[in-house]
Parts: sequence; C-alpha cells; structure tokens
Amino acid sequence: MHRENKPKLLNRLNRVEGQVRGIGRMVEEDRYCIDILTQLQAVRAALSKVEQELLREHIDHCVTTAFASGDAAEQRAKADELVTILQRSLR
Repeated sequence: MHRENKPKLLNRLNRVEGQVRGIGRMVEEDRYCIDILTQLQAVRAALSKVEQELLREHIDHCVTTAFASGDAAEQRAKADELVTILQRSLR
C-alpha cells in the first residue's frame, strides 16, 4: 500500500467504526427500524468504498509490478488473486 493512501483509508475506516457504534446505540434506544436500516446501508456503502480503494491500490501497484516484471508465475498468481477476490465479492 502506498503511504499517501494509508491515512485516507484509516480515516474512512474510523468513520465506519463510529457509524457502527452509532447503530449499536440506535438499537439500544429502540430507534425506528427504517432509520437503523438506513444507517446499515450507509455503513455498507462506506465499506464498499474502502474495498474499492484497496482493490485499485492492489491493481495499480502489486498487479502492475507483477506484469512489468515479466515473471509468468508471479503474473499468474496476481491474476488468480484478483479472480478469487472478485468471486468473493459476487457472493
């Protein structure tokens, strides 16, 4: 991971953590179900954004480096990693 992206990702994750704690308080306070569901959707969207950023970082750095190296085994390994992670995302 590039150092310049790390603070941005950590900041996003800290916000998600705060949102999840807020949802816990909403449940404890017996808040309206739709309000809780709305917040859950917001958390899922925020995590999805973090996931997208990490995937972009992996492709821009790790995958690109493997393909530039000319090492066929490394290229195959990185391609397999991408297929595996994308398959998991589709579940």
